[in-house]
Amino acid sequence: RFIAKPCAITLGIEDSGPRRAQPNAILEKVFTSITKSPDGKRLEGLSKQLDWDVRKIQRWFRHRRNQDKPTTLTKFCESMWRFTFYLSIFFYGIRFLWTAPWFWDTRQCWYNYPFQPLTSRLYYYYILELAFYWSLMFSQFTDIKRKDFLIMFVHHLATIGLITFSYMNNMVRVGTLVLCLHDASDFLLEAAKLANYAKYQRLCDAFFMLFGVVFIVTRLGIYPFWILNTTLFESWELIGPYPSWWLFNGLLVTLQILHIIWSYLIIRTAYKALVRGKVRR
Repeated sequence: RFIAKPCAITLGIEDSGPRRAQPNAILEKVFTSITKSPDGKRLEGLSKQLDWDVRKIQRWFRHRRNQDKPTTLTKFCESMWRFTFYLSIFFYGIRFLWTAPWFWDTRQCWYNYPFQPLTSRLYYYYILELAFYWSLMFSQFTDIKRKDFLIMFVHHLATIGLITFSYMNNMVRVGTLVLCLHDASDFLLEAAKLANYAKYQRLCDAFFMLFGVVFIVTRLGIYPFWILNTTLFESWELIGPYPSWWLFNGLLVTLQILHIIWSYLIIRTAYKALVRGKVRR
């Protein structure tokens, strides 16, 4: 409200939505209570009831559907908030983990487990991440609706479950590695969205391509061969198959499945961008 909106206005993004539909109580009732896209039979009935042409009624429903879509300014503000958080928490995590021994040797995640100290920096890192993903869990029902709503819902559930579960079981060392790895690419995607909303197409394309490379390298390369390797094999070797081993790794593997789905979508989008010359969505 006080930072993102003025930035958007400075970049020339207007707070104007699509054309509003002409007020009509009968059509509004059908739209809100029955269907947002009436079929031919219902259109004919409404045409006779209102003495309107069918094409005029179709146009009204199209304008009414577009009326509920968020403005570019709204989407810019949401992306700027997420960009700010992802970038800040990523650099906080890197600065914290750079001096952590388990960042360079993942076997350190399991030495002397579970009697590992919880430092204040590690605690705040965890609490910030958990608070953010809880906010996403609740706000996704009121924020801008997207096509990957269900996938994101599963992702938030798995992430909150992992953060909470690893904290309760004092697996925070490997947990910090997972969190930092996921934050490495997220701010680049939000930067691409910001450039797209501001109509800086070349900058948008560059950010998106960079995001795609970082995402695939971190989540199809580093994540399975570094994170999953230590949780599946090194932990089994050093501390044995502890009771919660199956649940913990099940959640981590669920994340990996989501990574594969998203990587496919990213590669498909990048291919279309190369063919068309720019990233349209």
